[in-house]
Amino acid sequence: MENLFDLSGKVAVVTGASRGLGQYFGRALAQAGADLVITSRDTSRLSEFQAEIERLGRRALPVKLDVLNESDIQGMVRAAIAEYGKIDILVNNAGLNIRRPAAEFTWKDWDTVLDTNLKGAFFVAQAVGREMIKRRYGRIINIGSCTCVFGMEGIGPYCASRGGILQVSRSLAAEWGRHGITVNVLAPGWFKTAQNKVLYDNKPWVEYITDRIPLGRPGQPKDLDGTVIFLASDASAYVTGQIILVDGGFTTGATKAIV
Repeated sequence: MENLFDLSGKVAVVTGASRGLGQYFGRALAQAGADLVITSRDTSRLSEFQAEIERLGRRALPVKLDVLNESDIQGMVRAAIAEYGKIDILVNNAGLNIRRPAAEFTWKDWDTVLDTNLKGAFFVAQAVGREMIKRRYGRIINIGSCTCVFGMEGIGPYCASRGGILQVSRSLAAEWGRHGITVNVLAPGWFKTAQNKVLYDNKPWVEYITDRIPLGRPGQPKDLDGTVIFLASDASAYVTGQIILVDGGFTTGATKAIV
C-alpha cells in the first residue's frame, strides 16, 4: 500500500527556522523524508539545526531571509532552486508579536507586526508559488494561531495579522488550486516558544490557560508533527483553503462546569 505520508524526495522551505516552532516543523518534515531549506535573518543561528537535520540523513540548506526584504525573498527562492531544482513544500512560519494595551500601540508597532506576519508571508508564498505553478504541484502551509479565529487583549495587531493569514490562504487556495497547489493554515494553540516565554513564566497564567484546554495541558513539540506532515504530503491532496487548529480543544471555548 502506498504511504501517502512519505516525503522522500520532497523539498521543503521552512521560514523562521532558527528556533521554536520553525524547528519543530522542519524536524518533523525531515523525519518524514524531506530535504530542507531553512531560513533566518541570521544564518549563524541555523548551524546547530542544520547539523541536526544532516544527522537524520537529510539535507538542509541554510539561507538568509528577512521577510521584509524583497531581494532576500527572491534570493532565497533562487538559492533553493539552484540547490535542489524545485520546491515542493513551503512552511510559512516566520513571525513576531508585540504586546501592549490597545491604547498604547504605535503606528510603528502596527507596521512591524502586520508587515512581518502578513505582508512578508504573502510575498514569500508568492515567490515560492511562482515556482510551484511551473511544476503544477505544491503544498503551502501558512502558520497561524488560535487568534486566526478569536481575539485576545493586548495583541491587537497580531490578531489582525493572523486573521489576515487565514483569509489570504483562502484566496490563494481559490486561485492556485487549478495549478495543483494546496494552501492551508496550521494554527497551533499554546506551545511554549521563545516568543511567548514571558507568559509561561507566569504560573497563574499557565494554570488559567491549562484549565481551559480540554486535553488538560499546553502543547508539546510532537503534537504538531502529524498535522504538518499531513498538510505537506499527498495525504492532504484534496484539502485546501482550510484551517487546522492544533490546540488541545482550546478554541471550543470549554471551561469546567460549575456544579
